[in-house]
This record gives sequence, C-alpha cells and structure tokens, in this order.
Amino acid sequence: MTNGATSPVTVATLKVEHSPLLSPTSSQSVTETVNGFHRFVIQGYSLAKGMGIGKHIVSDNFTVGGYRWAIYFYPDGKNPEDSSTYVSVFIALASEGTDVRALFELTLMDQSGKGKHKVHSHFDRSLESGPYTLKYRGSMWGYKRFFRRALLETSDYLKDDCLIINCTVGVVVSAIDCSRLHSIQVPVSDIGAHFGMLLENMEGSDITFDVAGEKFRSHKLVLAARSPVFRTEIFDGVDEQKKEMVITDLEPRVFKALLHFIYRDTLSEDAESVESSSASLSSVSETLIAKLLAAADRYCLERLKLMCESRLCKNISVNSVAKILALADEYHATELKAVCLRFAAENLAGIIRSLFMC
Repeated sequence: MTNGATSPVTVATLKVEHSPLLSPTSSQSVTETVNGFHRFVIQGYSLAKGMGIGKHIVSDNFTVGGYRWAIYFYPDGKNPEDSSTYVSVFIALASEGTDVRALFELTLMDQSGKGKHKVHSHFDRSLESGPYTLKYRGSMWGYKRFFRRALLETSDYLKDDCLIINCTVGVVVSAIDCSRLHSIQVPVSDIGAHFGMLLENMEGSDITFDVAGEKFRSHKLVLAARSPVFRTEIFDGVDEQKKEMVITDLEPRVFKALLHFIYRDTLSEDAESVESSSASLSSVSETLIAKLLAAADRYCLERLKLMCESRLCKNISVNSVAKILALADEYHATELKAVCLRFAAENLAGIIRSLFMC
C-alpha cells in the first residue's frame, strides 16, 4: 500500500556503441588458360590407308596444364556412316582427370609454303557454351569429318606421303590472385647514392690519382670492379701496393666526370649539360661529353660510352655530322656511328651544301 507518495522510478538507458569498421578485404578470381603445343607428323600416309574405319594412329603423349594429351588420326574415318569418305582427327585426355575444361585448336599444315593451313579453333571465336569439358580419361574432342579424303590426297597438305598436324591445347584454370589487387612498392635502387657518398667523403680511400697536378682520392676495389682496365693497372702491375698513379691522357674535369660515373652510374651535371649544336664545328671534339666518350673507350666502360653516344646523338646536324662521325669511328662508338651514317644518307644534299659554304 502506498500513502500517496510517488515511488521512485529507475530508467535503464542502453547505449548502443558501434564498433569501428574493420579494414575491407578483397580477392580476385582469375580464370585463364595454360597453353601448350604439339606437332604430330604422320609419315607414310598411303600405307596407313585401309586400316579400317575406327582404327587410328596416335601421337606420343604430351603434357599441358598438368594433364597428358594425345592426338588421334583416323585415316579411314571414325564414323562408319561416312564409309571412309573423311579422315577424322581428335584430341584425347590421356591421363586421369574429371571434368577437365579446355580449348583446342587443330591445324592441318599447308606444306607448299603458301600458308593456307586448315584450322579448326576454339581460341579465335566466341564460345556460346564455354570451353569443352572432358569428363574422364579417354574423353575426346575433334572432328569425324575433319577433311574429305579425296581432296586431301590431291592437296598441298600432303607432301612426300607426309601429313603434319599442329595441336594447341588450352587448359582452363582458376585461381585467387592477390598480386593484382595488392602490391608492395619497391623503391628504385639507391646504390649509386651510397657509392656517391663514398666518393664525396673519401672514407677508406686507398689510392690517389694525379691528373695535371690535381689530386683525386679513390678506392681500388671500386675502380677494379667497374673497369677491367683499372683492374689491370692497379692489381696486375709490378707494385700492387702503390698508393698513387699519374694520369697523363685526361684533363681533370674529364677524370672527375669519369669517377662520378664509376661511383654513381650516372652522368655528372657538367656532362649532362652538353653544348648545343650551334657550337662551332671545331669545338665538337673539345666538349666534355666527347672527351668523356674517349675516356669511356679507354677504360672499357661500355654503359658510359652509350650514355655519351646518346648525348652526342642529340647534337647531330648537317653541320656537325662529319665531326661526330669521326669521333664515333675513333672511339668505337658503333651506335653513334650508325646514327650518323643514317642521318648522312637521309640528308646528303644538305650536308654537301654545308661543305661548300664552309
């Protein structure tokens, strides 16, 4: 019983909290064919004739998509109703398997060289019902009426009593492919930057080069690894412990650019800024890039040589092609020489005019 007082009421409030969404996941099913090819040569066709309807010649087994296959050739046909009017060709599943799905192509080769092959293919046409399914070992796909025998025997498909049948099998496989949906980006190689720092701070340097009085410190192993000429000069000499070498055939700026490439595998900024083709003809051989080409040839640095050739190639004109061709020939720059010769052949009239104007 109450005496008029209001009873306290407790209200329970349920708070619905949404859990954070998980990262979405994805997958991709990829269905494609694993293709394989087999050539079946039937020598002595005339002797195979008459073996009987339903009797066959069979190829060796070949493997495609993890299954063994074989080609069956029926000289007198497979179908009794055709009374040996047609030859028959079939592809058979020769290994254990159930519901193996595949595409097929049978090609009777034209042996005249005209390329008029007889092709029966699943691959190049729309498949309304999808690939063919072979239910079990011994299942076949092919044609009872592959080719009329009378026409075959007077055609270019038969030569020296020989037939050639090419067979392509494409086994259908499905897989979940993650690689096409997710990828991990691999940064470009920075080994050149690391070796470049070695060149800049000269830590551990063990040899000094004197180039026209200017000193360049370096590392014997780096030089030997990059250039067979340096390797010979440093390690195959009488004094393998030598600490200093004198370079007499290069300018300091060229040797500096050479070291830059050896350590960084790139052209230096000075070499990159090749002089424009408006420079006088006499100065082409005096450019840094031309002298670096000579150094690359001297020290057997083939990649550097190609980089120099690529730069010089951009400066080819009717006025400069003769000088650049001479450089290419002197320093065995075969790619650059070929470009110069092509350019000269295509612009012969302009080159002749420029020679008379000199």
